[in-house]
Amino acid sequence: MSFPDLSAPVLARSGRHLRLDTLVRLRWLAIAGQSSAVAGVHFGLGFPLPFGWCFSVIAVSAWLNIALRIRFPLSHRLRDTAATALLGFDIAQLAALLFMTGGLQNPFAILFLAPVMISATALPPQRTLVLGPMAIGLATLLSRYHLPLPWAGDDRPMLPAFYQLGTWVALVLGLAFTGIYAWRVAKEARDLSDALAATELVLAREQHLSQLDGLAAAAAHELGTPLGTIALVARELTRLAPPEGEMAEDIALLREQVERCRGILGKLSSLQDEDAGPLGQLSLRLLIEEAAGPQRPFGVPFEITMSGDKPEPVCRRNPGMIYGLGNIVDNAVDFASSTVTIAAEWSQSEVVLVIADDGPGFPQDVLMRAGDPYLSRGSGEGRAGGGLGLGLFIAKTLLERGGATLEFSNRPTPASGASIRITWSRDDFEVDLPLDGGYPGGSIGITSA
Repeated sequence: MSFPDLSAPVLARSGRHLRLDTLVRLRWLAIAGQSSAVAGVHFGLGFPLPFGWCFSVIAVSAWLNIALRIRFPLSHRLRDTAATALLGFDIAQLAALLFMTGGLQNPFAILFLAPVMISATALPPQRTLVLGPMAIGLATLLSRYHLPLPWAGDDRPMLPAFYQLGTWVALVLGLAFTGIYAWRVAKEARDLSDALAATELVLAREQHLSQLDGLAAAAAHELGTPLGTIALVARELTRLAPPEGEMAEDIALLREQVERCRGILGKLSSLQDEDAGPLGQLSLRLLIEEAAGPQRPFGVPFEITMSGDKPEPVCRRNPGMIYGLGNIVDNAVDFASSTVTIAAEWSQSEVVLVIADDGPGFPQDVLMRAGDPYLSRGSGEGRAGGGLGLGLFIAKTLLERGGATLEFSNRPTPASGASIRITWSRDDFEVDLPLDGGYPGGSIGITSA
């Protein structure tokens, strides 16, 4: 059975490519607006302008839309280069219209923002850095070279040079601000979507493992009958064969292996009833051990301290909770210099776990957004990030779904290192336990290395 692939390139491409239908629909909207504006100025207001040339430029855009509709299906998704080329065409087409209708004196010059904003929202930043300067360059040319602004009569208004300069500056600042703002908002949405997809893949993997447990229990049940028959035949052979005959040793080995198989199948069968019995519950101490156990072979010692009044809290075995805590412990082991500390405290109202290491701690720029998707603890200044930056996000998501709250901080001086405080209300921690469930007593003041 294969598990989902969590490789970075697959997730990074998610949601990036623009649908051709989106750009085509937006261009039809632009064509309708441009046609209405040109016709309204020429026929409605009676202002002179190169009407034929203006509609020729608009017609080129319409013909391009028709060609795209014929050539590609509506569901076609554009590669970044193709989308950039089409948005660049929109900028050039708008610049041609503005050239014939007053340049930057035309109030419709603000529409330069539209293609750049679409690029910032849907394309990588490198593409926007191409389209943005293109729009600024054309706007700069239009501030100097353009046909007169359409107006009635011979007494056309002449806007002061400083006003035209202010229009240019406002347009440049608008391109920069809206581009950065749209890119930032869209990036956060994409990162969150991709990270949630990664979380779903991780949970799917846990579900696959759970299904394997069920298959193992079913196999144990089905194999019980033929194994019993083999055991019965082995006993009959033992009774009929001479005690010191040639077959006695082989028969003894056969019975020994039958008993071994029974023991293995017995363990597999116990998995089926795990949630209903004591194995389906974990004391706080055992929960910590399950989360930290896979990290012990890496050679970083653990100091585990537990304090609280009896009885020790008990929770239902939850793969999401164990996986989330395991991710946090794994992160602490990665950055620890010598020791990872896990401190558990509980009262009648809440359960608290503090997982800390003695490493360099969270960089300040990371600490402010700790737990966000695609934000690696090693991605601060001067650090080399090693993973996708999803570990803490997945851990935070899984634990918060179980009612926990997480607080990220650095240990107070003179100590160094990062600290993550996980808090549950006791009702949330012990939810769904049977009334008589739980482990009597608890370990208090235990320290282990």
